[in-house]
Amino acid sequence: MPKKTISLTIDGNRIEVPEGTTIMDAADRLGIHIPRLCYHPDLSLAGSCRVCIVEVAGVDFYMASCSVQVWEGMEVQTNSPEIRRARRDIVELLLDNHPQDCQTCERDGNCELQNLAYAMGVRRRLFEGERKRLPIENSSCAVVRDPEKCILCGRCVRVCEEIQGVHNLSQHGRGFHTVVGPAHLANMDDSVCIQCGQCINVCPTAAFLEQSSTDDVWAALADPNIHVVVQTAPSIRAAIGEGFGFPPGTPATGKLVTALRRMGFDTVFDTNFGADMTIVEEAHEFLARLKDGPLPMITSCSPGWISFMEKFYPELIPHASTCRSPMSMLSVLIKTYYAEQQGIDPAKIYVVAIMPCVAKKYESRRPEHFLAEDVPYTDAVLTTRELIWMIKCYGINFGILSDGEFDAPLGISSGAGDIFGATGGVMEATLRAAGELITGKPADRLEFNEVRAVEGLRETYVAIGEHNIHVGVANGITNAKILLDKVIEGKEQFHVIEVMACPGGCVGGGGQPYPPEGVKVLDPELLRKRAGALYAIDRGKKLRKSYENPAVNEVYSAYLDAPGSEKAHRLLHTHYQAKLPRGIR
Repeated sequence: MPKKTISLTIDGNRIEVPEGTTIMDAADRLGIHIPRLCYHPDLSLAGSCRVCIVEVAGVDFYMASCSVQVWEGMEVQTNSPEIRRARRDIVELLLDNHPQDCQTCERDGNCELQNLAYAMGVRRRLFEGERKRLPIENSSCAVVRDPEKCILCGRCVRVCEEIQGVHNLSQHGRGFHTVVGPAHLANMDDSVCIQCGQCINVCPTAAFLEQSSTDDVWAALADPNIHVVVQTAPSIRAAIGEGFGFPPGTPATGKLVTALRRMGFDTVFDTNFGADMTIVEEAHEFLARLKDGPLPMITSCSPGWISFMEKFYPELIPHASTCRSPMSMLSVLIKTYYAEQQGIDPAKIYVVAIMPCVAKKYESRRPEHFLAEDVPYTDAVLTTRELIWMIKCYGINFGILSDGEFDAPLGISSGAGDIFGATGGVMEATLRAAGELITGKPADRLEFNEVRAVEGLRETYVAIGEHNIHVGVANGITNAKILLDKVIEGKEQFHVIEVMACPGGCVGGGGQPYPPEGVKVLDPELLRKRAGALYAIDRGKKLRKSYENPAVNEVYSAYLDAPGSEKAHRLLHTHYQAKLPRGIR
């Protein structure tokens, strides 16, 4: 049944909108932009910042346009001198309780508060006085919390609760002393934080940031005694161009490789190779589980999901694939196979991983991913944002670079590796390989559109030989909980489930570029464009199945014996354990 139509006037312009539309949405349809700060289209309405206030005829107070729904005959004024002055006063009050370090802030030039102050015409501070002074909480290897820069918009609280289902953040205290943080204001590492970084993505200022690894990487590149190897995740090539003015969804693989070489990396490998290895190992693992269980098998590539499982669903640990992530598989091979091939001491090899995900920083520091006590397989993880800054700092004009090629052999990959960066990609790549393993025949199809999902979750059946494989794909942790609860309660019998901790998968990771002004970081259209770039790269490759990768086959033949062998299992697989945050034990 169609919704009732409401007629109203905004700034003298008549418009008709469906019942239930907010004033802000109605104004947007007219091309009238009402300033906003706490509002985010994918989160619940808070109405806390009051920057979006408007005048409504017959109402003797200003109304928050983000949360007030229109009514018949409503007359709205968004731009009177009084409204502009009131908004400016609100922004000035926020600024005068904020550090005055814009020029040295990580978000300088890409800060919503800074942009809003400019748009409001704030040119001096009028309410100077006592402001909050709080220490930075940087104990985590992944997420840094700077409460001095928090403006109490509540976006981080809502994304952690509503999108990720973790409920790690909340507001503590009252009035001037209100602070956002984990329970009991514990350190992030002592909380139920899963290091996904979505709080960083939605924060309008720099109250949440990734723990920077740029100084460590600069130092390694400058040391002539260290052999620095870099690997880059699938989704980086679909998003890095945004940091240099390219439209979202522009593939930039070749330019990325050339930029890394110019920065001084000795060898440039592709995490897609690790993805191909993961698929081969995971497909064999799945085949064994089809016979002997336990089912469902749950993918293990997303470190945010693994952290969530260990803290909230430890009973499902036996169901998680034991395969290391593509990043960790490739790092292991770099410090074992590649080191032996090149005759380099693994302790002299410094592996840098370019990842879309701040949780990868956490993964790289898990003790099971160390070659020796002081030798991690992955020495440093840079987010896409960190790499964009480093390329600019180095003075590289990214837009005019020629296309480079990854180094062999660990830079050769199939299209199946590329699609790992989108939700459903791991499932689709696994199905390509599992089909041949199960039937013993070449796969009769390569694309499984039914498991591709940028938003929500998917449940479907895929026929492979005599098997009707029941698959589930979860996009974001909140959606994952729906599938996982069905498994625990025995309501559904899945064969395999893919879980991606971040909306859209790695293309929406917590370390991806901040989008341009006016585009929200979780915008489904933005995520679809990034995912579309990966599917386009896959379709453009002659090599589209992991089993057909000659470099993968060579590594097995020369070093790992065979997929699923004892040596492959020792090097390419891992384990998990139930964890309770230290602060709440």
